[in-house]
Amino acid sequence: MIALSSSLEYLRQRLALLPGVGPKMAERLALHILRAPEHEVHQLVRAIEDARRQVIYCPICLTLTEETPCRICADASRDPRLICVVENPPDVDAFEKTKAFRGRYHVLHGALSALDGVGPQELKIAELLRRVQSDDVREVIICTDPTLAGETTATYLAEKIHLLGVRVTRIGYGLPMGGDIEYTDELTLTRALEGRREI
Repeated sequence: MIALSSSLEYLRQRLALLPGVGPKMAERLALHILRAPEHEVHQLVRAIEDARRQVIYCPICLTLTEETPCRICADASRDPRLICVVENPPDVDAFEKTKAFRGRYHVLHGALSALDGVGPQELKIAELLRRVQSDDVREVIICTDPTLAGETTATYLAEKIHLLGVRVTRIGYGLPMGGDIEYTDELTLTRALEGRREI
């Protein structure tokens, strides 16, 4: 790593705090910002400030939006009694691209992880349980990631929601299109078998 001036080093340290940005990447980003035309840097700063000022949580599903409620929660054609629970706002976009889901969402803003100090109170779980109780919800589809944290979260949510007498389902996992069974891990193959259906 090159020797950086104190202000450049501070910029690098700030950039290194971003998820997925290591020290080398942070250094490259800092140097790029310094070399970029001044108007581009001002546009970047303005974009960050505008987003911080204008983007809010939807009061219903807790996704990020500039409208209140968000366009999905405001859509009367969507079924409010069917809730798809996801970990983060980009997950909503991923499901929306499929055009296969016509219910509403609930964003947890993370997953349970004892190692990272993330418990139920750090997530939007209490808000979900309130919605399930007050909105006459008939089914909650848990769509957390297929990771240890995602599975832990799914199990925790299922236990809590079952106590409310509401149907809980989990999205199926299986083999990706174009994948080879030979190179697929055991958990994915197990999920594929468990999620089988008649054809």
